Amino acid sequence: MPPRIAIPEPTSDDPEYNQRALPQYISAVEAAGAEPVVVHLADTRDRMTQLLAGIDGVLLPGSGHDVDPALYGEMPAPETASNDAVRAATDELLLNDAFNHRKPILAICHGTQTLNVWRGGTLIQDLKTPVNHRPGREVVEAHPVKIAEVSRLTEILARTGESNVHVQVNSSHHQAIRKVGDDLRVTAISPNDGVIEAVELNPPNPAAPDHFVVGVQWHPERTCEQSKFSRAIFSAFIGAAEDWQNKEKSAFVHAAAARQKGN
Repeated sequence: MPPRIAIPEPTSDDPEYNQRALPQYISAVEAAGAEPVVVHLADTRDRMTQLLAGIDGVLLPGSGHDVDPALYGEMPAPETASNDAVRAATDELLLNDAFNHRKPILAICHGTQTLNVWRGGTLIQDLKTPVNHRPGREVVEAHPVKIAEVSRLTEILARTGESNVHVQVNSSHHQAIRKVGDDLRVTAISPNDGVIEAVELNPPNPAAPDHFVVGVQWHPERTCEQSKFSRAIFSAFIGAAEDWQNKEKSAFVHAAAARQKGN
């Protein structure tokens, strides 16, 4: 049985955005060998909680909204877009479940910003740098990123045979991480302006040394056809979900055997 990946709808109030964006996440997850499970934002919290019982990983997608600055103690800047309280509450539920059960997490763009704020970090509300971080959805190589030598992303990139020196990514964001959240560490930056482009759960974590938590500021779901790196990111995420699924099955079998032995 393939691992099941929860993907919340990107927005609660923009069907056109959802129809344009969601299929790309679904396609990327399916291509990597998993079953996408769309979390409908109109569902009740009880329904979502029941759904999460059968989920092996969480993908937090992008959004046309911005994270509410009140969540990190700031007033909204004039350039800051409206927030989406329904999506934010759903993301919090998914993150709580994933961290409590050590389920793999892949966060993308808005999802990465949400992850960072949820961990106590802050955001730059509007980027003003020489690098154009929102050149358009059709631009496949918007700017380079420099990836930390010791990181999951470097391990993932190594599987493609590509060099860390010339990694180019697409880009579609006007906000970015300012203060990094608790237990996260920066694993990629835009070298020409220092903007944080990726974070990961900071190893070693004695409680969960193998917990896969990766957040990228770019959109690998949009470039899976063109980019080996994008495909490898999803492959690594789904591989981590398979590992988690197998560990859960093993734990269930051992628990059942112990109960039977006790009877």
